[in-house]
Order: sequence, then C-alpha cells, then structure tokens
Amino acid sequence: MDIKPASACQFDQVSLGEVMLRLDPGEGRIRTARHFTAWEGGGEYNTSRGLRKCFGLRTAVCTAFVDNEVGHLIEDLIMQGGVATDFIQWREDDGIGRTVRNGLNFTERGFGVRGAVGVPDRGNTAASRLAPGDFDWEDIFGRRGARWFHTGGIFAALSETTALLTIEAVKAAKKHGTIVSYDLNYRPSLWKSIGGLAKAREVNREIARYVDVMIGNEEDFTASLGFEVEGVDHNISAIPLDAFKAMIETAVRAYPNFQVAATTLRAVKSATVNDWSAICWNAGNFYESRKYPNLEILDRVGGGDSFASGLQFGFLAKNDPQLAVDYGAAHGALASTTPGDTSMATRREVEKLMAGGGARVVR
Repeated sequence: MDIKPASACQFDQVSLGEVMLRLDPGEGRIRTARHFTAWEGGGEYNTSRGLRKCFGLRTAVCTAFVDNEVGHLIEDLIMQGGVATDFIQWREDDGIGRTVRNGLNFTERGFGVRGAVGVPDRGNTAASRLAPGDFDWEDIFGRRGARWFHTGGIFAALSETTALLTIEAVKAAKKHGTIVSYDLNYRPSLWKSIGGLAKAREVNREIARYVDVMIGNEEDFTASLGFEVEGVDHNISAIPLDAFKAMIETAVRAYPNFQVAATTLRAVKSATVNDWSAICWNAGNFYESRKYPNLEILDRVGGGDSFASGLQFGFLAKNDPQLAVDYGAAHGALASTTPGDTSMATRREVEKLMAGGGARVVR
C-alpha cells in the first residue's frame, strides 16, 4: 500500500473510539465478586496501545471523558500505555452522571464450558455524545500528520452522532492520504435503539466507501455489509475457509477501494481452548498465518484488537501482507494469554512465536 513515511507524520497511528474502565473479577464471577481489577479498554483504542507498547510506534487516541476522578483514572491508564492524550475531549461533570458519564465494562473471563461474559454500562457516556466538529481533523491529519487511522463499528454504533462523526473522520483521513482501517465489530445490542440492522448496514456501507483495510469476521461482513455465502450454517462456530474467502472476494468487488480485507479464524472448543489463525486478502491474493491449534486462553477479550494492531504494524513497518497477517495472528494469540483488554506482549515474543518458537521457560 502507499503509506506515508514516518518522517512526514507526527503519529504512526491515530484511533477514534470509546475507552471504558474495565472491572475484572479475575477468576471469579461478576455476580459474586468482592473486588475487581481495573483496566482500560476499547476496541479501537486497544489497537493504538498495542502498536505503542508492543511495537514501539507513535500513537494517539481521539475520545472523550467526564472531568472527574474516574475519567482521570482512565486517562492515567492510557498514559501508562504510552498512547498520546493530545486529542482527549473533557466534559463537565454534572455531579451524578445524569447527562454525561464515563463508561464501565464489567467482564469475566470464562473457563471451560462457561463462556466469557461482558456487562457494559455505557449509556450517556462522554464518548457517545461526540459529534461532527468535535475534533480538528485538519490539524490531526493535515498539519500534524498520521500514517494510519483506525476506528470501528462499536464506536459508530454508540449513537447517531458517533456514526456521523465516524463518517466525517474517515473522509478527512482519506483527503490527507492517511490509510484508513475499520473493524466492523457488529454488536446488535448497540444498534438496537438507533435503527437496528437496517441502520447498521446504512452506516457501515457509507463508511466502507472510504476504507482501505476492512477487518471483520463472517458475522460482521454479513450483518454490517449484507454479504451472504450460500450453503453456510451461520450458527456453527467456524465457517469453511473457502466459503469465507468467497465472501471476501464478493466484498472487494463491491468495494474496490478495499486494499486489504482481514479476519481472525477462531474455532471455539471451549472458553479456554480455541483453534486460532488469520487470513488477509491483498491485491487479489490470500495470505494465511501460521495456525495455533488448541490455543490455551486466559482472557479472550481484546484478542481481535491485538490481531488488528499486529496487522497494522506489519504494513506500517514492512508493507508486506504475509508478515502483516503473521504479526497479527501471533500478537492476538499472545494477548489471549494475559488478563485485560490490551496486549502485554513484546515484539520479541511476537516474532519468536511467528518463527515457531515454543513455550519453554526463558531464563
């Protein structure tokens, strides 16, 4: 892809999305917890943190918080991750969160036959109130410069205004020659109150016109963009690879602006054991990652976001689709072995896994 050189931009990557405070009961259940570990997390932001902490790139996040102690706790967690906070918008606290508040996400990891559970508490959040005009895209993409912009279907679904803001942002990024990636991340519960499936398709089809790198699983492409593959049972945990490739080929014909389409391939054997790999399409060819059968999972939340950040690194650093999908799959696999939404892996660990390295003790 034609990616701006690092020397021409202040940031390698900028993301747009909501960042919530994740409250994690560890090995226990939300309903019986007596204490929680606090993390920060958000589908779009997680890619920026992975690119900064694991791969050493310069990243920033565009989001909003209420100016209170919880908002500044999330800000502090973002700072610890090394992601620039230049573009965070602050909203006045009304005292009780009646008009605006910070988002919470209670998440338990699951184990064996018990699946992971997420209970988001994100109504009326500062990020969901963001609207067109809230960010100076001419400054971000023009004067400062960003090589890559990432956002996704979770943020676009938070409200009617965030959908419009996402469209505004991808148009501005394209105007300035910034690569745009988008993770479809279809969540029916988020679209339910703002028009449901029909609205999801309307918004995502408009956004897709400006996307260079489209990321999503089979359900995402079907629900968000309306692509179907005949003869596939959508209730099974993993569709045949050839069927998914056919869907991708249909999508790139419909949207010739897609330079890359990518997805993780996950066969769920239990909450703690998955078969894991990934593929990406680029310039008419498919590239498959190394396969990680029987991947043992500690915390699956954020694995797909870590795949997305590894994929982005592969293109930003190497501009090579095979390396990109390999970096993405390895990074996502490693992120699934640690708690929290975000990656704790190092680039050296990712490259060791890509090369087939094992899990022997390191001394």
